[in-house]
Amino acid sequence: MPDDLAFRLEPLSTIIPALRRALWERGEVTFTVPDPDAGLGLYAGEMTPHGIHRPWAVWTEMADLLGAHLLTPERAAPGHVRVRLRTWAARPEPDAAGYGAGGDWARVDKLEDPTFLLSFVEALRRVNPPPGGRVLVLGVNRGRELDALPLAFPERVFEVHGVDLDASALELARARHPDATFHTLDVTTLPRPELGTFDVVIALSLLQSPGIRQDVLLAALRRHHLTPTGGLILGYPNARYRDGTLSPGARVRNFARPDHSLLMADVTGARRGLHGRGFKVFVTGRHEILVTAIPAGTTTPRNLEL
Repeated sequence: MPDDLAFRLEPLSTIIPALRRALWERGEVTFTVPDPDAGLGLYAGEMTPHGIHRPWAVWTEMADLLGAHLLTPERAAPGHVRVRLRTWAARPEPDAAGYGAGGDWARVDKLEDPTFLLSFVEALRRVNPPPGGRVLVLGVNRGRELDALPLAFPERVFEVHGVDLDASALELARARHPDATFHTLDVTTLPRPELGTFDVVIALSLLQSPGIRQDVLLAALRRHHLTPTGGLILGYPNARYRDGTLSPGARVRNFARPDHSLLMADVTGARRGLHGRGFKVFVTGRHEILVTAIPAGTTTPRNLEL
């Protein structure tokens, strides 16, 4: 496809509307810009011999804001690259058909998000469940995030329990983790004495689900399902999937850009409530905000990195 546009000295405020119009008209656009590699170490907007420098992070973020894939760039004239954008296909989000084995959600692997992977391993190591300890995962679905346990603790074996409402997803989880125990039940029915207590309780992308009251569920977990030295890892989605691409910012109906009001309220509420009940609380992550709570006085392990 020939170059539609070329940008050398134009400000971003000119570039974005031009690309938006081209994508609206044709669904794909090719344009030439100064090679970001030639300006390594410069700030976006500083000058190079070939024009205004913008690192690749600027172009990837802009593609997301325009609702487009950033395709593989090519070398162009000396000091320039040819960039291509293609509009996201109009496909339903992966949870549109539910969270069962037959839906697109079963294709999602959060451990392929590098920030989530590193943040989750860090959170697990911060809680630091003992060898042979008990792990409870609420909303476990098909159990892919359980693969992070041996990454965080290669020498430890745990007694793992997973809870979910969808029986078909749990069948996938059992096949993936045959040594774990899975329960088909609604988390709003907790506490369940038969489950016992755990050294770590994990709830990812669950607490904002319809019908769940965060304060009620967290109180049940603290009082009935957490050991005195146990910790919690809570995940709050801060992204959505668009045509297979993870787009930052939680979806808000009728808003062009993400609004973080509800996310911040829930994260702040969890942090404040747990801190007030004797926990040290850490807030990490990006596409999924992780709230990690460990008892006050607990020593944090030195090596948290994967």
